[in-house]
Amino acid sequence: MPIPFVAPLEVTYGAVEVVSPLIRRIVAENPSKFTFRGTGTYIVGHGTVAVIDPGPRLDAHFDALVAALAGEQVAAILVTHCHADHSPLAARLRELSGAPTFGFGPAPAHAAEPIEGERAEGEPLEETIDLDFDPTVRLRDGEIVSGPGWTFEAVHTPGHTSNHLCFALAEERALFTGDHVMGWSTTVVTPPDGDMTAYLSSLDRLLARDDTVLWPTHGAPVREPRPFLEAYRQHRLDREAQVLQLVRDGVGDIPTMVSILYAEVREELHRAAARSVLAHLVKLVSEGRVVVAEGDVTPTARYLAAT
Repeated sequence: MPIPFVAPLEVTYGAVEVVSPLIRRIVAENPSKFTFRGTGTYIVGHGTVAVIDPGPRLDAHFDALVAALAGEQVAAILVTHCHADHSPLAARLRELSGAPTFGFGPAPAHAAEPIEGERAEGEPLEETIDLDFDPTVRLRDGEIVSGPGWTFEAVHTPGHTSNHLCFALAEERALFTGDHVMGWSTTVVTPPDGDMTAYLSSLDRLLARDDTVLWPTHGAPVREPRPFLEAYRQHRLDREAQVLQLVRDGVGDIPTMVSILYAEVREELHRAAARSVLAHLVKLVSEGRVVVAEGDVTPTARYLAAT
């Protein structure tokens, strides 16, 4: 099922854009294959405000954020997860404003560990992890953070990372989705901290909600959430079916699977695609539909259909 991706976001770095009655956005100048045009930091409210995903360690972005907040009080700093394009400026903003930081928790120890059997070469396959981030307040699913005119509910959405949160703004029925759902691309789900089973379950959680708009940290908003989420989920299931069929056809190694499944994708992206295939295989092995010929689930293992 094709995903109805949203048109690219037009960006003026450092500028403050009013995107709804309660929401302003500033985009950091850190474009990449993971961040699209850059990290979008959101300011919610007026006078006493919340800031969502302060962004990477870029002085220009911090200066633009401080300028946008002039004359206002920051009451809460919300962080969807601790990848280095989302959370690092939280500590600096907390020091300046005195506001507490809110998040699910720090990155688990295994998140920074290399995957067994994968060669560490070339550019990174995913966003680097902010190992220093540990929120002042550790939120759990359903907990509330509020201020004058704004109310957020924490929605735990593991999958992209185990500590990923979305934040639901009750006053506008809007959901800030971090990297869980992005309007411009599918989301990276990469072991060991990324988990495809958890990711699909988290998509089901969003499908059960009644949000009217999704605000990702990267890219433009999704204004028709349900068909978008349905296509997003079906895309993952279609890819899983393709991986399973290849294994049943006797294709048992990840590089060959990638060369077949991503034949029309630029070769420079094949290493990242291999991580996605690995995430699907972790799920299929856990469900007993695929087995490892010998050893554990790794990028270099050989996979067989379960009998």
